[in-house]
Amino acid sequence: MRILVTGGTGYIGSQICVDLLEMGFEVVIVDNLSNSSINIVTKIEKITGKKIDFIHADITNKMELEVVFRSFQIDRVIHLAGVKSVNDSINNPLDYYSENILGTIILLDVMKKYHVNKIIFSSSATVYGIPKEVPIKEEAKLETRNPYGLTKLAIEQLLGALAQSNENLSIVILRYFNPIGAHESGEIGEKPQSIPNNLMPFITQVASGERAYLQVFGDNYNTPDGTGIRDYIHVADLSKGHIKALQYLDNHSGCEIFNLGSGSGYSVFEIIEAFQLENNIILEYEVVGKRDGDVASCVADISKAQQVLEWAPTKTIEEMCRDSWRWQQMSSQENSMKRALEKE
Repeated sequence: MRILVTGGTGYIGSQICVDLLEMGFEVVIVDNLSNSSINIVTKIEKITGKKIDFIHADITNKMELEVVFRSFQIDRVIHLAGVKSVNDSINNPLDYYSENILGTIILLDVMKKYHVNKIIFSSSATVYGIPKEVPIKEEAKLETRNPYGLTKLAIEQLLGALAQSNENLSIVILRYFNPIGAHESGEIGEKPQSIPNNLMPFITQVASGERAYLQVFGDNYNTPDGTGIRDYIHVADLSKGHIKALQYLDNHSGCEIFNLGSGSGYSVFEIIEAFQLENNIILEYEVVGKRDGDVASCVADISKAQQVLEWAPTKTIEEMCRDSWRWQQMSSQENSMKRALEKE
């Protein structure tokens, strides 16, 4: 079976590709490399010992996508491509509507033309907005207000409408909470091309000396220590959720939605402490003002994924911190070697 992974050289996509290859699937990646590197393809092949087909293309380009579908017999699609920063979306909403919504429409149109009826879509807990109850169930009210979340919600609604219009379609929507960690080899992990939007990349960059200190956005939330609480899930566990979703696609039609998180909440200060203890590092940080749109607590109810997909996370917060730091160390060493070679 051949799986097309859009955005497959990204942080989550690369981990999914590793798991797919190790399970015997053939994998085709389509990525425009806007937030990743072609070197990730080599690293995926190094980890798995298997060949992967990579096409440098943008999902908003229908002609490029059609070449992919004509060249390969695609059986399933895992759709992760898109732009994903809440703050950036507020400043550049047009980019988000264009890349995320238009790109998905073009992908779905090409899938229809080539009779590909099964897709997993990468959504986000951002669609819940400010949750009324925690942990959050899939049936909770959706009221996101930032452009990024609105694009995810619009795509979810489109996929639901498509499933109602065509009984042959099988769609799984996965709402991610907060992925952290890295592949256990240290070869692939989260490496933002610009200023990180998420907590763990900030922490690892401060630990490695790339940044002087960590900014903690607010310490007066209605939480035990005043900092925001989030549901952090190891990227390896998140990837396993996609494998389970693929299996679900084979036996079900329609559109189904699942939360993927750890089911547990950790505050910013708790993550800092866990990282320091696990890696024997002291982090410099400064408390600054809250960011617009941040909520006090966001934790997943994962009972549906546990029961229906027979999936459950296994990684601890300590493993998340350890794997994140291993990845940062290897990445920093690699960058140092590159700079040394360039000077010769």
